[in-house]
Amino acid sequence: MKKNGFLPTLLLFATALIGMSFSSSLETEIQIKNFSLKNVDNKMISLNNYKDARGFVIVFTCNKCPMAKLYTNRLNKINDKYKKQGVYLLAINSMDTLVYAEESFKLMQKKAKNDKMTVPYLQDKKQTVAKQFNATHTPQAFIIWKNKNNKYTIKYQGSIDDNASEPEKATNFLTISLDELLSGKKVTNANTESFGCRIFYRGEKQIH
Repeated sequence: MKKNGFLPTLLLFATALIGMSFSSSLETEIQIKNFSLKNVDNKMISLNNYKDARGFVIVFTCNKCPMAKLYTNRLNKINDKYKKQGVYLLAINSMDTLVYAEESFKLMQKKAKNDKMTVPYLQDKKQTVAKQFNATHTPQAFIIWKNKNNKYTIKYQGSIDDNASEPEKATNFLTISLDELLSGKKVTNANTESFGCRIFYRGEKQIH
């Protein structure tokens, strides 16, 4: 009898340990180090500039991508809404300017002016920030959140929403995730699929 009772107990204990291990692995998000990049106004911007930040929305975008062009106004609106709650949006261009002349800093400045961008538009010329996030294309969004140790970890990555051409019909995955985090909840859909133009890293072989 003792043996029969022992085995189920052991199985329950093992199952609990597996569950704890799995939950722990989910809690180990990628930590993002502070970075400093040049904005289109020629000023350097870093995460540390925002002393009251609870988190950031980081969107990898560019000048030429047709998909990315559809989101400028939406990014302005998201930033206007959430910066009041301590969440700031940074748009980052990590395209290789040696390969794509249309991604130059001068043309970034022109785009920011013509599109009336109210969010910082930063140049990741050495592509170091994109590599830190493992960004793959534009537009691609990430939410990073400050933890108890004042470090930022990725809580969401993927698309901004599910309808690029008709924003009024879109389900906004990004803002849903932000609202969950601001309410102290876990993000229910932390990884979504997004589409756009590929970010080619310098030295990487391009296949057309």
